Amino acid sequence: MNEIVDLVNKYGFPIVMAVGMGYIIKYVWEWSTKEVKPVISEANTVLIALIDRIRMLDNDLIRLNQKVNTVLHLRGKIIESERVMEQVKVEQEAAKKFEEAITKEEVKPEDKKKENEAKEDYRMASSGEG
Repeated sequence: MNEIVDLVNKYGFPIVMAVGMGYIIKYVWEWSTKEVKPVISEANTVLIALIDRIRMLDNDLIRLNQKVNTVLHLRGKIIESERVMEQVKVEQEAAKKFEEAITKEEVKPEDKKKENEAKEDYRMASSGEG
């Protein structure tokens, strides 16, 4: 401690403080270049690698999203075609049953006989014969 006091007495306070600040600046500079700079350089390398991985994942997600949209679109077309085919089957069955019902009515001879009798009754009633 006496050495610092002797230096201040010999050179003055501003000169001693300037030398002290120079030493502190030199110490901080060496510390930052030897210890901090390699860590920052390594962190920068890791950051660049992470950014590259994020870009690759983003590209993969975009491709996957396109594939999912294509599958959903195709699946929607398949579902729609299945619905249309089912509707066509139902309509065909209904038409078949309708045709069967019409042909059954035409085949019954007693129904024709009743229809002819009703026509005859109507004709007789309208002509005043009955």
